[in-house]
Amino acid sequence: MSEGETAAPNAKRLLWAGFMAILAAGVGYSVRGGILTQWANDFGFTMTELGTITGGGLTGFGVVIILSSLIADKVGYGKLLILAFILHLVSAGLTLGAPAAFAAGGKVAAFNCLFWGMFIFAVGNGLCEAVVNPLTATLFPKNKTHYLNILHAGWPAGLVAGSVASAFMAAKLDETGNVISQAVDWKIQMSLFLIPVVVYGALLMGQKFPKSEAADAGVSLGQMVSTVFAPLMLFLLIIHAMVGYVELGTDSWIAKITGSIMANPQKGLMLFAYTSMLMFVLRFFAGPIVHRISPLGLLFVSAVLGATGLTLLGGAETVAACIFAATVYALGKTFLWPTMLAVVSEQFPKGGAVAIGMLGGVGMLSAGLLGGPAIGFQQDYNAAAELSKHEETYDRYKTGEESSFFGYKTVGLDGAKVGTMEDNGAELARVGKLLEESGTTDENYASLSKWWSEAKATADTDGPFVKEAGIYGGQQALKLTAYVPAAMAVCYLILILMFKAKGGYKPVTVEEENAHG
Repeated sequence: MSEGETAAPNAKRLLWAGFMAILAAGVGYSVRGGILTQWANDFGFTMTELGTITGGGLTGFGVVIILSSLIADKVGYGKLLILAFILHLVSAGLTLGAPAAFAAGGKVAAFNCLFWGMFIFAVGNGLCEAVVNPLTATLFPKNKTHYLNILHAGWPAGLVAGSVASAFMAAKLDETGNVISQAVDWKIQMSLFLIPVVVYGALLMGQKFPKSEAADAGVSLGQMVSTVFAPLMLFLLIIHAMVGYVELGTDSWIAKITGSIMANPQKGLMLFAYTSMLMFVLRFFAGPIVHRISPLGLLFVSAVLGATGLTLLGGAETVAACIFAATVYALGKTFLWPTMLAVVSEQFPKGGAVAIGMLGGVGMLSAGLLGGPAIGFQQDYNAAAELSKHEETYDRYKTGEESSFFGYKTVGLDGAKVGTMEDNGAELARVGKLLEESGTTDENYASLSKWWSEAKATADTDGPFVKEAGIYGGQQALKLTAYVPAAMAVCYLILILMFKAKGGYKPVTVEEENAHG
C-alpha cells in the first residue's frame, strides 16, 4: 500500500488486527455450523430450535453494532476492541458449559446456555465490527471498496479454517453411510475460535486509533444520526437487510443441507470450505473489478448470481451438481456485504461510524431474527409435510413440540431421534455405558432409550423416508431463499438507473454532502 492510500503510519497493522477479529467471528460461525448435528443429537433440538440458537448469535451481533457505533468515536476504538476480547472469553465459558447445564436442567437449560453463549459471542463480534469498518474506511479514504473487501476477506478465511477443522473432526462414514468413527467432541471444535482472538489482541497492544473522517471534520453525533433517515440511506438499509438474510442466514445451514444431499456431512463441510476459500481470494480483487463496472454494477451482478446459485442448489441431486451450484452461489455472495458498506461510506461520509454501523447492524438483525430461524422453519415445515406422507414414520420421528414462525406452524422432526436412527443407536449406547459406569440416571437418555427400543425395529424401513424428507426440506428452503437475492437485483438496477440519471456513480466528500444539505 502506498503513502497516498493510507491516513496513518500503523494502518497496515490495524487493518490486519481487524482482519483477525473478523476471522475469529468466521471461525466460530463455521465451526458452529459443523456441530449443529451434534447439538441436535446430544440435546434433542429441532431444526427451528437450532435456528433460534444460531439466530440469537446474529441478533446480538446486530444490536451491538448499532449501539456501539453511536459511541465508537467518543469511547475510542481501542477500548471497544479490548471489551470485545473479554466478551469472547466469557462466551466460550458459557457455550462449553452446555453439557453440564443439560445434566442439571435438561434440554431447556442446555438451550439457554448455548443461546446466551452465542449471544455474548456475537456481542464481542459486534463490537469488533462497529470499530473495524469505519476504521478501515478512515485509514484508506481513496479506496474504500477495495480495502473493506480485504478486511472482510477475514470472514471467509475464518469460515475456511473452521469448516476444514470441522471436516477433519467430523464423524467418518463408510460407503453405505454407516458411522465408522465418531466426531471429535464439539467442545474442542468450538474452542478453535480463541486462537485468532489471542492474535488480534496482541496486534492491538500499544496502538493509537484515528477517529472517523466525519468526527475528524467536526461532524456532531446528531448530524451523523441524521444521515440514517435520508431516503437513499433508508433504501440501502432495506437492501442490506436482504443481504444479511440471504448470506448469513443461508450460511448457518448450507453445510448441513449440502451434506445431506451428498449423503456425507463431511462433504458438506468441505464444500463450504471450498466456497469460502473462493470468497477469500476474490475479495482481494474487488478494487480492479469496481474500477471497471462501479460498486453498484458489482452488486447487481452479485445478486443475480446469488439467486441463480441458490435455485440450482435447491434442485441439485449429485455431488457435481452441488459443487457447480455452490460455486455460482459463492460468486454471488462474495462482494455483497463489504461493497454495501463501501457504498454507504462513499455516499454518506458525514454518517461516520454511525451510518456504517447502522447498515451492518440491520444486516445482522435480519439474519438473526429472520434468516436463520426462517430457513430452519422452512426445513421443518417442508420435511414434516414430506414425511407425513408416511404417517406412521412421521409419528415416530416428530418432536413433541410445535414450532412457529410469523403465524405459520408445524411439528418438525426430533433431531435426537433422527440422529439415533442414523447411527443405529451407537451414540445412545455410548451415553448409556457412561451413565452405567458412573451410577447416574438421566431422564432425557431414558426417554430416548425407551423410544429407540421400539423404533429400531422399523429403522431400516423408516430410514430412507426420513432421509428423503430431510433433503426435501433443505432444498425447498434454499429455493424459497433464492427469491431474496432476486429482489435485491431489482433494487440494485433501480439504483444504477437513478445514479445514471444524475451523471453516474461517484464518491461524495463530507464537504460535498454538507453543500447538498
